[in-house]
Amino acid sequence: MSRFFVVVDDLKDWSPYYPSQDVITFDDYLERITQSSGERVRVINLCRSYRYLGTGYYCSLLAEARGHNVLPSVNTLSELARKSLSDILLEGVEPLLAKLAEGKAGESFSVRSWFGECLAPEYAAIAKAVFERFPSPLLEITFEYKQRWQIKKLQMMALKSLKQGGEQEAFASTFERFSNKMWRKPKARKSFRYDLAILVDPEEKLPPSDKAALRKFSKAAANLGISAELITKKDYLRLPEYDGLFIRETTSVDHHTYRFAKKAAAEGLVVMDDPTSILRCTNKIYLADLLSSHKVPTPRTEFLRRDNPEELKRIADTLAYPIVLKVPDGAFSRGVVKVENWESLVAESQRLLDKSALLLAQEFMYTDYDWRIGVLDSKPLFACRYYMVRNHWQIYKHSSSKSQSGGFDTMPTYEAPKKVLDVAVKACKLIGDGFYGVDVKQSDNRVVVIEVNDNPSIDSGVEDLFLGDGLYDSVMEVFLRRMEQRRR
Repeated sequence: MSRFFVVVDDLKDWSPYYPSQDVITFDDYLERITQSSGERVRVINLCRSYRYLGTGYYCSLLAEARGHNVLPSVNTLSELARKSLSDILLEGVEPLLAKLAEGKAGESFSVRSWFGECLAPEYAAIAKAVFERFPSPLLEITFEYKQRWQIKKLQMMALKSLKQGGEQEAFASTFERFSNKMWRKPKARKSFRYDLAILVDPEEKLPPSDKAALRKFSKAAANLGISAELITKKDYLRLPEYDGLFIRETTSVDHHTYRFAKKAAAEGLVVMDDPTSILRCTNKIYLADLLSSHKVPTPRTEFLRRDNPEELKRIADTLAYPIVLKVPDGAFSRGVVKVENWESLVAESQRLLDKSALLLAQEFMYTDYDWRIGVLDSKPLFACRYYMVRNHWQIYKHSSSKSQSGGFDTMPTYEAPKKVLDVAVKACKLIGDGFYGVDVKQSDNRVVVIEVNDNPSIDSGVEDLFLGDGLYDSVMEVFLRRMEQRRR
């Protein structure tokens, strides 16, 4: 269960808006709302001054000390106060600024935003991007033109500075959507101890979990007193409502899944996949170097750099044909090609190097199947054999019209070779203690790790074929244990 408070310096600041008993003064928050005991408390800090040692600063500071989830956080206040750091965190907003109409040298203007929204539609995308980087209820964004538009200043605003009419009405409407739990009468439901967000993309063609598996995860959570809710990328601002985040969407560093993981971790949620695991697993260059430096057996591997023909010749001599080329951030066998000769190596490497400054080149190991070992909390959870697509060398085959996958066997982990289980667990311990799927090839006595997936596929009737509901229970039990640890 959760409680929600809006903290202001003076209740008069809230007078233009719908009255609520959840709107309290800073003095009331200081004296009455102490450390939470088992319940989640959310605080929207709308004090007049956020300067260092002002009431707004102390409101956020005390909220974090009491284990409350507060917007803005002390970290955000600190970042906004340090211009150099703010400039760094605003990287990535430049493409949005470039879309603005050309201005005159020295021209400047300001746009006010509330929870990432503003009145002017042409600045809406920028306001949202700024809010995602500096989550604050009220911000004034100052733009300046110097050969191109730049963000000159970010400044937090007081609630009472909003103008009557348009700004106040827009703020009220946005706030109502942002904090719908405060205004909406909750549906009668079972009392849950914790809330879990499961991030999905309903349009994803090859999601990590099908709909049946998602239902089983939700059922397993409910049996443990966890309310699980499917969310999408549109629900980014709602993350503070939850105690945990379970990402069931294909992850990438340059993607909203990574931003979700980072924000959830910063908010104190239990996260799978955590941002460190995403960073380490989704880039095959990083992963290959990590495994090699810790002597985890892998296929013979070389890095291929752009505009380096001598290196291409060395790789051709070092790795016997066929050679497998991989882009660093491919998933589900995408961005992976097999080359049989020098001409193919040159052509495919040039094509792939247009997308990345580095490629992975590996020896090709033929096997009828790849092992997939699911590892949870540093322990083997399931074992599958994924077979190659008929007349193809991979477990997935993609074409413009459809994607195919080979067959599979699922078995208890104790039936999988010990050498396969051991190397999978060893690889995962280099990543973290989350939930991983390790692809392993076995050829006679040789066992090598192909990759570690931070977002392993869990489909109903496949990975759960042996454990059944026990697989979903095991994942949710880890969430429950870690949520309880966070509350202590």
